This record gives sequence, structure tokens and C-alpha cells, in this order.
Amino acid sequence: MKLTLEVLSDSIAVCKLAVTQVVPSWAYQGRFLSITKTEEEISIVCSEDNIPDNVVCVRGWRAFKVQGILDFGLVGILANITTALADAGLGIFAISTYNTDYILVKEKDLKSAIAALRNGGHKIIE
Repeated sequence: MKLTLEVLSDSIAVCKLAVTQVVPSWAYQGRFLSITKTEEEISIVCSEDNIPDNVVCVRGWRAFKVQGILDFGLVGILANITTALADAGLGIFAISTYNTDYILVKEKDLKSAIAALRNGGHKIIE
């Protein structure tokens, strides 16, 4: 399965908040936001520009967006992408939405990730 992936322009961070906290307004400032709440934590993945210095987070991620709306019956989408990246020795952070998937790689690995995905037959829009 060959896919088209777009490289998003924002630098992204993965933040951890206490489960009792309210999602802060800075999380909504950028063009990308994903919030996951569990019994243990709230994870916020967002543009890193407005995150205060005192927030627990890992900065310096870049995102690939799988183009198109993915049917829930499709299988192997993430496996196809992550195999190419794993074969290149690159770690990922994956997020799925109702429409599509996003794969985050460390910003320092972006060029290597683009090359690995292209070598895997995928089209990359930069």
C-alpha cells in the first residue's frame, strides 16, 4: 500500500498534565491539537510555540499527515508507515483521528524519515 503523506509545518510537543487539570488555553493556539485523557494523565499534543516552560513535555516533533479520509475497514496503514521508519531506526509517536493518521518523528530525524518513507514507495509532500 503506497500512501501520500504531508509534512506539517509546525514544531510539535507532547505534554503531560495531571488528570485533575483543565486543558489550558495555550494548547488551542496552534494549528494542531490532540488531547487524550486517561485515568492516569492528560496528554496534549500541540504546536509548541505557546507552551510555558514549566510544563512537562517533550518538544521537537514534526508530523506527517496521511492524505485523504481513511475508511475504518482499511488494515495495515500504520504498519506500512511504521515499518519503513523502524527499518531506518527511527522512533515514532502515532495519533489517529476520525479521518486519518498522523505520525510524529523527532525534528532531528525528519530528513531521514522522509527518505525512509520515499524508499518505502510513499509520496511525501513537503
